[in-house]
Amino acid sequence: MIALLALGACTTACAGNELGTARKDGAMRVRVVIDGQALTATLDDSPAARDFASLLPLDLTLSDYASTEKVGDLPRRLSIDAAPRSYKPSSGDITYYAPWGNLAIFYRDFRDSDGLVRLGAFDGGIDALRRAGAFAARFERAE
Repeated sequence: MIALLALGACTTACAGNELGTARKDGAMRVRVVIDGQALTATLDDSPAARDFASLLPLDLTLSDYASTEKVGDLPRRLSIDAAPRSYKPSSGDITYYAPWGNLAIFYRDFRDSDGLVRLGAFDGGIDALRRAGAFAARFERAE
């Protein structure tokens, strides 16, 4: 009987730990590590964001595009089911550009763009992204 109670408690606790990166609203916290500096972000509760989360952990090379965003090639295209046709990004937004199949992280506000799908946003500062040249970034679930 005690063993069954302990197993039940462990099952509940273990499930809570496994889902520790998800919030009650379904959004997920992630960590982006750039040159040893960790930034936190929250992914939306959407099919595209869940599909992106299924790729984690993920190592990408980010490079600058149009002095507005950092872009990186994903290993595969993401599902954009139920996604709006366009999105107007703000600084700190993590997005997916469906026509090219790449990740786009905005460090400046930008205009409404067809094929851009919001995945989430950084929780705080994004200074680590504001650097010249290409650099490595690791995306992983936050504990």
